Amino acid sequence: MHNLLSERLAGYAPRQLALDYPEAGVLVPVTEDRSHPEIVFTLRSANLNTHRGQVSFPGGKRDKQDGSLADTALREAHEEIGLAPELVQVVAPLSQVMSRHGILVTPYVGVIPADAPLTANPAEIESIFRVPIEFFLEDRRERTDAIPFMNHTFYVPCYRWERYQIWGLSAVVLVDFLNAVYDAGVDLLEPRTD
Repeated sequence: MHNLLSERLAGYAPRQLALDYPEAGVLVPVTEDRSHPEIVFTLRSANLNTHRGQVSFPGGKRDKQDGSLADTALREAHEEIGLAPELVQVVAPLSQVMSRHGILVTPYVGVIPADAPLTANPAEIESIFRVPIEFFLEDRRERTDAIPFMNHTFYVPCYRWERYQIWGLSAVVLVDFLNAVYDAGVDLLEPRTD
């Protein structure tokens, strides 16, 4: 899986947003299973101040001691889901995205062992779940949300996996990953006609 992702992302130029906002790093954890890879997501605790009860990738705001935003993503993944940094093979960054709370988020794709032990930190995370990548490639979205951002409207898919809804910023990051690695062709600038 690591070789496939490295190959596909080697020629990818992630979009950088020239914005002066607080920064965050998130990890897009992909399991090391070439035939049936999965992506790991979290459901944030209902007790949090922001994004409570929402599906997200592990990650958070950059701390002064973080050497890079990739370090931020690894530190936060360790704090939130108990993922040991040494188990993660960071492959490459994806395009930056802006949260509605004014945070500039840089996602990093990382390959993790399929059997990596994960434990939700109850102060931040209600649950951890995995979704096969092939599910997203079928694009069986539940709906499409029109999200205005900087004089544009983005048409962002919302996917339902079991009891979880993957939408908003997490879906934007997910689509960027699917398009960059799998040529999924999900267009966020045009509304779907079906």
